Amino acid sequence: MRKFCLLAALVSPFACAQVVSVETNSLMRLPNTASTLQLERLEVADYGTLLIPSNVTEVTVGELHLGRDARIAIVPSEKPLELKVSRANLSEGSQITARGAPGTYLKAARSGRNLNLQIKALNASQLMVDARGGAGAPGFVGLDGANGQAPGCTWGQAGRGADGSDGSNGQPGAAGALVRLEVPRDYPAEQIKVQVAGGAGGVAGPGGKPGAGGKAKGCFIYKADGGKSGKPGADGQPGPAGAAGSVTVQRL
Repeated sequence: MRKFCLLAALVSPFACAQVVSVETNSLMRLPNTASTLQLERLEVADYGTLLIPSNVTEVTVGELHLGRDARIAIVPSEKPLELKVSRANLSEGSQITARGAPGTYLKAARSGRNLNLQIKALNASQLMVDARGGAGAPGFVGLDGANGQAPGCTWGQAGRGADGSDGSNGQPGAAGALVRLEVPRDYPAEQIKVQVAGGAGGVAGPGGKPGAGGKAKGCFIYKADGGKSGKPGADGQPGPAGAAGSVTVQRL
């Protein structure tokens, strides 16, 4: 039944009710062609991870069981995710992550994914959600200066080394997500742990190294002194941190 439903999800915008199990220390990805998924039961064993793709916008779960240090990892997207759970049993260290992606030299950092999480019945020592923004991309390293030309025995002095170029600034971190929780009225507020900090700014790009001056050279008639080395490039500045997201908690 589970395999049949997963196949159905590939050809239909609505996946049929199904049972999905993720084994210990393993990773499973939900189908990425269905925007809405309905699961009768979702079980992620100890240290396992269930990945929710970026195009999925709504997941409804009848019974959710997360083992020790298990997690539901939500891929970043501009579209928010609605995660609705009727009954949840969460073991120690388990969490739901909707973190943004770190920046690279080719792509800017991505924000945490906005999340609306509803749990009608909850058994957990802690409800942990991590929706921090991605760290900014590092700054580019400055170019090294070229070495100075060595002197000859029939012409002038050695060439001076070229200066290194400056490193560029780190890129900004991405914003934390907007998280809205709907939890049972009697679930203790101190057991809700949600992180929505903005991502750290990218590290500064270091300046380029100075070029070495041309080396001294002894000749029959005279001695040519070595050239001076160039100056190192200046380091860039660290990028600014991303803006913090927000958390709203509503009691059912």
